[in-house]
Amino acid sequence: MPPILVKAEEQHLKIISSWFSDEKSLFSWAGPNFRYPFTEQSFLQDTQLDKLSSHVLIDSQSNIFAFGQYYNRLNCCHLGRLVVNPNFRNQGIGQQLIDHLVLTGTQALKLSRASLFVLEDNHPAVAAYKKYGFEVADYPEDIPIANCLYM
Repeated sequence: MPPILVKAEEQHLKIISSWFSDEKSLFSWAGPNFRYPFTEQSFLQDTQLDKLSSHVLIDSQSNIFAFGQYYNRLNCCHLGRLVVNPNFRNQGIGQQLIDHLVLTGTQALKLSRASLFVLEDNHPAVAAYKKYGFEVADYPEDIPIANCLYM
C-alpha cells in the first residue's frame, strides 16, 4: 500500500529532527530562521507546526517517508521544508510528496499554481523539481538567501 499524507504531529518532528546532523543540511532544508544546534523544543517552534500546514507521508506501520509544508505566497501554493527520510531517498518518495502537497494545498488554499524556493547548489532537489515541472522564475522581491532559486 502506498504511503498517505497526514497532518504532521509533534511525535513526527522528533523523528524528522534526527535526519539533520549538521548545520549545512538543516540550513538547506529550513533556511536562515531555524536555530542550530537545535533542541526538541526549538525544532518544534522553528518548524511552526502550529502555524503552517504541515504534513508527513507515512505508511500503515507509521513509518515516516517525508515531510513538507505549504502556505499561500504570492497567490501560489508555496511548498516549504520538503524533506525525504534519508533511508528512502531515490525511490520516488519526493515525487509522491510533491504530488500530495500540491493537490492538497491548491485545493485547501483555492489556488491553481504552486511555487517553492531551493538552494541552487542542491542539485538533486533542483533536478527533482524541474522533473516535476517547476521552472526557475523571477521573484518580485529580494530573496534574503544567497544562491536561492524561486521556482
